[in-house]
Amino acid sequence: MNPLGRRSFMKRLGLASASGLLGSLVSPAWSRQLRNAVDRTELFSADQLATDEDFWYYMQQAFTVSPTLINLNNGGVSPAPKTVQEAVKRYYDLTNEAPSYYMWRILDQGREALRARLAAMAGCSADEIAMNRNSTEGLETVIFGYPLQAGDEVVVCKQDYIHVVHAWQQRALRDGIRINWVDLVLPSEDESYLVSQYVKAFTPRTKMVTITHVINWNGQILPVRKIADEAKKRGIDVLVDGAHSFAHFDFRIPDLNADYFATSLHKWLYAPIGAGMLYVRKEKIARIYPLFAAEKPQEGEIRKFEHLGTRPFFIEEAIGKAIEFNEMIGLERKQKRLQYLKNYWMERVRDVPKVVLSTSMNPKWGCAIGMVSVAGKTPAELDSFLFSKYRIHTTTINWEGISGVRVTPNVYTTTSQLDLLVEGITAFARS
Repeated sequence: MNPLGRRSFMKRLGLASASGLLGSLVSPAWSRQLRNAVDRTELFSADQLATDEDFWYYMQQAFTVSPTLINLNNGGVSPAPKTVQEAVKRYYDLTNEAPSYYMWRILDQGREALRARLAAMAGCSADEIAMNRNSTEGLETVIFGYPLQAGDEVVVCKQDYIHVVHAWQQRALRDGIRINWVDLVLPSEDESYLVSQYVKAFTPRTKMVTITHVINWNGQILPVRKIADEAKKRGIDVLVDGAHSFAHFDFRIPDLNADYFATSLHKWLYAPIGAGMLYVRKEKIARIYPLFAAEKPQEGEIRKFEHLGTRPFFIEEAIGKAIEFNEMIGLERKQKRLQYLKNYWMERVRDVPKVVLSTSMNPKWGCAIGMVSVAGKTPAELDSFLFSKYRIHTTTINWEGISGVRVTPNVYTTTSQLDLLVEGITAFARS
């Protein structure tokens, strides 16, 4: 029996406390209960909380989870918690009272404070953080803005995100640069193998390497720092695709030894859809031309990357609520829960005949994202079966040697929902 069962958990958290009673005057029940639960988390370790369904039940209530669908494709884009949704609506309503006034003179004035908060999470200077719409925009800002000449070389992995691959292919077509391809066999827990594949692709003409922190197709975590260190020994700049790593597990951008890092805040930070962030090391800013023209494109000012014209300020400012929500959970607790959920379902299907898992269960090499397939069947068949029979939403992957159904739970996912996933995979494999 779980030592942190419902009765003992309720008793120890003291949900009928004075603070909870006072909170009832100004907030809904789910908010009060979650706040009280989080306030008492110092009683338990992150490992203990990772397996406690009572605690995460309160977390689930912070989202508008569909009662008719089990969403296990959070790797595509995550839903925002209620507080973030409400902030977007509130700021949008305010904007429409007088757009040119409230956008430019009110909401836009919150950008610098928001930049500072993102920088604190990232572990860098606010003067190294630009806000945009998604990882693709940030990555392509660097890919198309980096000074390269015909004959220069870049190192790109075939398993990188499709838009990164296409962006570099377009740059090669347009400017005559050469792409040296890395082709990984995944999943892998062999650090020396993963690092060596990149090192073998480096030449004296290599100017930049792109490294995907978490391979979006199957959740493989790459040893970015080790690869980056090897690149720096050779004077090669490092661009990191952090779409699936930022706010997913514990690290700071400077830990990676990256020169450039881009992420989508609408994934693991739970910000509104259409929110992204670009990091550029301070001394590298001047050499990157902005994707959208700036008055002084060669200045060393991070804000030159934010000239997007009229933009949805109501989305941007609501990012602050997403930061607060993550601070409330705590990154260690979140990481432990996500790793637990991924391993929970994988452990229960790994010995089922014909089931093939394509993601590591070792926390060093994987977190929330997992991949499964069934021998003799296509990923589309499994995906269709899970949806039609169990109303489980996943996504199919077939890209550069990686093929299967990608399963991505989130903090609002319950183990009872994953039990249905296990039942569905098992039934399909035996059919």
